Amino acid sequence: MGGESTGRTGGGVVAAGDGARLWAVRQGDGAVPVVFCHGGPGLWDTLGDVAELLAGAAASYRWDQRGCGRSEGRDGPFTMARAIADLDAVRAHFGLARPVLLGHSWGASLALRYALAHPERVSGLVYVSGTGIDPQQTWRPAFLGNLDAALGSQGPRLRELWARAARDGGRGTAEERAACVLQWSADFVPPAGPRAVAEAERMATPFFGVNAEANAALVAEEGKELVSAGLRGRCAELEVPVLVVDGEADIRPRTAVDSLVAALPRVERVVLAGAGHLPWSEAPAEFGEAVTGFLEGVRG
Repeated sequence: MGGESTGRTGGGVVAAGDGARLWAVRQGDGAVPVVFCHGGPGLWDTLGDVAELLAGAAASYRWDQRGCGRSEGRDGPFTMARAIADLDAVRAHFGLARPVLLGHSWGASLALRYALAHPERVSGLVYVSGTGIDPQQTWRPAFLGNLDAALGSQGPRLRELWARAARDGGRGTAEERAACVLQWSADFVPPAGPRAVAEAERMATPFFGVNAEANAALVAEEGKELVSAGLRGRCAELEVPVLVVDGEADIRPRTAVDSLVAALPRVERVVLAGAGHLPWSEAPAEFGEAVTGFLEGVRG
């Protein structure tokens, strides 16, 4: 998932507002600038395959969020405001006036919040495999049940690996990597099989370790924001065009996104059959067609 394109690439170190150095790379020769936001929180960019898939239509800008992967800032602060500011620093570093944002999973939440904060700096939003704005997060219990079902007899092993990783207290341990690979293997179709494990291994190579502090802080903040008044109303006022892309077989129930789709005034939704949480993996042609078509529409 992290492989570079065979097309033109260019890297850079982005200086955040507080001086933290963020890893970033440009990939692809297309006409539409697209800034990616990876999932997590607390992980790193694994969206090289997406950038390669869109290379003919997009110039993609990938980066590792603060304290994650190849970026500095392990001491934080880990807040949504800081994440939005870091994303804006990436945009400004590459001289992008109004790029499209493409966010995956947690990154879809970050991209949406950026668009709400700075709609004048965004020409479009591609919201991939996000979890919506449901204040009760009703998708979460079903997700945990689906994860257990997907892993089957491997479920107890996953819990033991996470427990051992927590006891070791180290970031990037062999136990933590093994836990990530096993859990991520449930995100593919069919889950936890040989292909799924191989894809999850590729995502974990190289392995930078999970920033558990960033994960806990940002998940908690997002949960509080979801139950506060005003988020749905802000989404209803967003005039940026949005493409929502879901994998039909994502173990996070896609009903999670229904309220967001209902709130947005300029939204298109594409559900890809036979695809999971990383829909470009199982349905690359369909995913590429949907996103490329959206980019062409934004470009005009």
